Formats: sequence, structure tokens, C-alpha cells
Amino acid sequence: MARAKLYLDEDITDLLARVLRSAGYDVVSAHEVGMQGTSDHEQLLYAIAESRAILSFNVAHFPSLARWAFENQVEHFGIVVSTQLDFKDLLHRVQALLDNVSVEDLRNNFIWLP
Repeated sequence: MARAKLYLDEDITDLLARVLRSAGYDVVSAHEVGMQGTSDHEQLLYAIAESRAILSFNVAHFPSLARWAFENQVEHFGIVVSTQLDFKDLLHRVQALLDNVSVEDLRNNFIWLP
């Protein structure tokens, strides 16, 4: 099973990306690649261009972006949203997600982080 690559939206600390990378996951953050201050749409397009699923706390906008992608037949590598969680809880949930879903499981899907 190919492990998904993840891109963290700017509302998630880049510390999460660093900790996950140190554990062997392929994760980058908007802060690390200079994408802070860009629109949610641009964040999604960046994730698509980099073949990465995107994770965001922005539960207000990303569901409509998922609908836009579906209606316009825009292929993406997964849109994952979560309510704001403390760091430790978020870390464990993201690790569980990445350990249990493949690239194909996430492809073109919208997921609420369990």
C-alpha cells in the first residue's frame, strides 16, 4: 500500500510536518513552501500539483472546494478536514490516517479526520 503524501494548510503548525517527517511520513506545510496568505483554492491547487492530500482546520471552506472539484471533474489527492485539536491529539489522528489509508483511498475523496 502506497502511503499518501500530505500537505498542511497554513492554519496548521509546521511543527506537525516536522514531527511527522521525523517519523518517516512525507509531509510538508504551507509555511515551509511559502504558501501562507494564499487562498484556499490556491492551497488546494498547490496540493494537487504536488500530488499531495491536503489537511486543513478550515471546515467552513474546504467542503465547498471538494464540491467544486467534484463538479468540475478536478482530480485531487484527497481533502481532509478537522476541527481544531490539541497538538498531541492531531498528531495521533494524522498518523492513524496515514497508516491506514492509501493514496488510492484518499484520491478524490473528502474526509473528516476521525
